[in-house]
Amino acid sequence: MSPVRGEFEAIEGRLWAILAPYRDRLEDGSVYGLLTLKRPGAKAHAFFAGVRVASKHVAFHLMPVYSDPSLLHGISPGLRARLKGKTTFDFVTADEDLFSELDALVARAFETYMAGSGT
Repeated sequence: MSPVRGEFEAIEGRLWAILAPYRDRLEDGSVYGLLTLKRPGAKAHAFFAGVRVASKHVAFHLMPVYSDPSLLHGISPGLRARLKGKTTFDFVTADEDLFSELDALVARAFETYMAGSGT
């Protein structure tokens, strides 16, 4: 296993750990091969979050920020620099400060999502 691949697997595990507290209220899903978590009964594209290992980064998809961009207000420049497009945060190295900030963002996004206005 290459050092990069090993680092990506560690990042993937850490990102899934951020989602672990929500697993009891969400169900597994998939859209275009992306493993996701979603509200029970939600359509594939109405998912909450997912993690994908790519060749050059690990992507964390957080869908509630698409329909409620105000969730991103106040995020640090470091986390904002990881935002690619409207909903995806890309990581190439582990950064516990950014993971902690992302964890707090996910908690806010979860409340929005479960209220039905997040996707």
